[in-house]
Amino acid sequence: MPEALEVVLRTIFAVVVLFFLTKLLGKRQVSQLSFFEYITGITVGSLAAYISLDTDKTWHLGLIALVVWVAFSLGIEFLQIKSKKARDFIDFKSTVLIKDGKILENNMKKERLSTDELLEELRKKDVFRVADVEFAIMESDGAINVLLTRENQPLTPKDMGIKVAPEKETLAVIMDGKVMDEPLDNMNLSRGWLQGELEKLNLNVEDVFLGQVDSYGELSVDLYADNMKVQQPQDKPQLYALLKKCEADLELFSLSTKNKAAKQMYAGCSDQLQALLQELKPFIQN
Repeated sequence: MPEALEVVLRTIFAVVVLFFLTKLLGKRQVSQLSFFEYITGITVGSLAAYISLDTDKTWHLGLIALVVWVAFSLGIEFLQIKSKKARDFIDFKSTVLIKDGKILENNMKKERLSTDELLEELRKKDVFRVADVEFAIMESDGAINVLLTRENQPLTPKDMGIKVAPEKETLAVIMDGKVMDEPLDNMNLSRGWLQGELEKLNLNVEDVFLGQVDSYGELSVDLYADNMKVQQPQDKPQLYALLKKCEADLELFSLSTKNKAAKQMYAGCSDQLQALLQELKPFIQN
């Protein structure tokens, strides 16, 4: 066999083996790496290159070394899962860099992190003043996580004593100009409903690059033709969709609250609005 062809075949073989072994190691190997995972990635890549390029008869030894290294890595990961001491020894411990708005200089020196680098990481978190930081910690993978002081944290409905309905996942029902049946089934929708929504926008499925349906059953589309404007639905269908959202919110409120009186009130309002929608449907959807 020609040497060039042999290298090609070994490379393909090495890629296939490396793919399955990396799948075996799991998703962490393609995320931000820990110290040991960093070493594993370098070594596994070097062994795969050896298998591809070594034209001697000993290339299979590289395959054996690759399998042994992956098996050893799996053993280390299981050991880390079982033992906190093993995790601390194999990977770096987390280090506090800022506490109560004060930079801990000794910990900065320990991590060999300069002030400029710390400020850069803070800016990546949209933080521009050290005094606004309650707590900043460098994780074992080198990432820096930041907790702002209470007065600098974004205001949430919970802070204001407002209960909100849980938000459901928005699903893609059209992708690359093709209808996705599984998401439609998960939302109890049909192709007929989707076709009707597209007709309201004067669109065909083939025109849509991405179509998504939110938790209220409203379709939003991104078209292949970026300069093409989507015709907005008429006011009546928009009003019907808004009333449907209100009805869905009331139903979710009744399910989420533990107060019996509030639950009955929300459920009653939801039933009344649902009955009203049934009466208005022939007039308001067209």
